[in-house]
Amino acid sequence: MKKRSLGFNTLLNGIRSALNIFFPLITFPYVSRVLSVNGMGIYNFSNTYVSYFILLAGLGINTYAIREGSKYRDENKKINEFSCQIFTINIISTVVAYILLLISLIVFKNLNNYISCILIFSLQILFTTIGTEWIYTIYEDFTYITIRSIVFQCISIILLFIFVKKTNDYLIYAGITVIAGVGSNIFNFVHAKSFIDIKLTKQTNWNYHLKPILIIFASSVATTLYVSSDTTILGLLKGDYAVGIYSVAVKIYTIINGLINGLLTATIPRLSMLLGKKKIKEYNDTLSRVINSISILVLPAAVGVILLSKEVVLIIAGEKYLNSVVSLQIIVITLIFSIFSIIFTYCVLIPAKREKKVLYNAIIAGVVNVLLNFVFIPLWSYDGAAATTVISEIIIVTLDAWVARDIIKKIVFSREFLKNIISSLIGCIGIVLICWLCDIGYDSLLLKTIMSVCLSVPMYFAILILSNNKVVISLFRRLRLMIK
Repeated sequence: MKKRSLGFNTLLNGIRSALNIFFPLITFPYVSRVLSVNGMGIYNFSNTYVSYFILLAGLGINTYAIREGSKYRDENKKINEFSCQIFTINIISTVVAYILLLISLIVFKNLNNYISCILIFSLQILFTTIGTEWIYTIYEDFTYITIRSIVFQCISIILLFIFVKKTNDYLIYAGITVIAGVGSNIFNFVHAKSFIDIKLTKQTNWNYHLKPILIIFASSVATTLYVSSDTTILGLLKGDYAVGIYSVAVKIYTIINGLINGLLTATIPRLSMLLGKKKIKEYNDTLSRVINSISILVLPAAVGVILLSKEVVLIIAGEKYLNSVVSLQIIVITLIFSIFSIIFTYCVLIPAKREKKVLYNAIIAGVVNVLLNFVFIPLWSYDGAAATTVISEIIIVTLDAWVARDIIKKIVFSREFLKNIISSLIGCIGIVLICWLCDIGYDSLLLKTIMSVCLSVPMYFAILILSNNKVVISLFRRLRLMIK
C-alpha cells in the first residue's frame, strides 16, 4: 500500500473532523427544536447507557490492536495472524456484551421507558465490532474513512429531514444516528479484505493478548466513569429535563473537542510504529510537533466558545435550552486539559506499554468524579455535572504528565513550547477584543456570531505570526507549497 505522509493523513482527519462538526451544526438545531426536552433526555440517556456495553464489547481492543498491529503492518503473514486473533476476541466480547445488556433490561424495571430506544442504539455494538476500524488506522487509510464518513453523513441528513417531524420521533432519530455513526461498518468489513484476510480463528494466543487488552479495557472503563457518569447520575437524581439541558452543553463541547481530537488520530499509529521499532529520534521529533501544534489550538478554541456560549446555544438549540449556557462555559474549560490527556495517554503511555499506569490514573480520576457528582449534582444540577468533569480532567492530565515525564520533559519544558503558550495567550486577547467589538457593533445574533468567528481566527493567527511563532509560520509555508 502507498504510504501517506503524516501531514496528509492529519489533513484528511481534519477534514473528517470538520465534517463531524458541520453535519451536527445542521441537524442538531433542527432536532432540538422538533423533539421535546424530555425526548432529548430519553435519547441521550439511552445512548449513554448503551455506550457502556459498546465499551464492554470493545474491550480495549481498538487501542491495543493499533499499538501492536502498527509494528506488523509491513509483514503480511504476521499482520494476518494478529488481525484474525484480535477479531475473534472482539466477537466473543460482543456476544458477552449483548447477553449482559439483555439481562440488565430484564432486571432493572426502571429502564422500561427506555427499552425501545436502548435496543435501537444496541445495534451499534455489533456494527462497531464488524467495522474493524483499527485495521484502517493501522494502515493509515484515512482516505477511505473520510469518503465513507461524508457519504453516510449525507444519507443521515436526508433521512432526518424526511422522517423526524414530531416531538415523539426520538426513536426514529436514534435509528438515523446509528446509520450515520456505524451504518457503513458493513462495508468496512468487506473492504478490509483488500488489506488482510480477516476471519474467526481457533488459534488465538490468549496468554499474549488478554492481559494488555484487559488492562487497557479497565482504563477505558475508569475513563468512562468521568466521561459518562455525569449524564447517568444526572438522569437518576434530576430527571430527563436536566439531562436534556446538559446534553446541549455536552454536544457543543463534543463537537469542538472532536475537531481537535481528530487531528491526533492520524499520529497515533505512526507514533506506535516508531516507538515499537525503537526509532526513538523520529518518535521524539514527531511527538514534539504534535504537542507544539496542539498547544496553539486548544486555548483559543476554549476562549472562543466561552465568549460566544449564549449565541451558540441560541443558534444551535434555541431559547428553551438557554439554561445550558453556564454548563457550556464550565465544561469547555475541560478542552484545555482533555486534549493533552489524550496525547499523553495514546501518543506516549500506551505506545510505551505503560497501560498499567494509565489504568491507575483513570481509576483515581473516575472515582473522584463519581463521588463529586453525588455532591455537586444535588447542589447545582447540570452546572455541577460540568464542574466535576473539569476537576476530573485536571486530575487525569496531571497524573498522566507525571508518569510520562521522562518522555515529555524535554518537550513541555522547552523554550519552543513555552513560547507557544505565551503567544497563544496574547492571541486570545485579540479574540476577546474582536468578540467584544462584534457584540457592540451587531444586533443580529447570527451575524454577530459569524463575524466574531471570521474575524477572530485571522486576528489570532496574525498575532502568532507577528510574534514569530514557528509552528504557524511552518504551517503557512506548507499550505503555500501545497497550493503551488
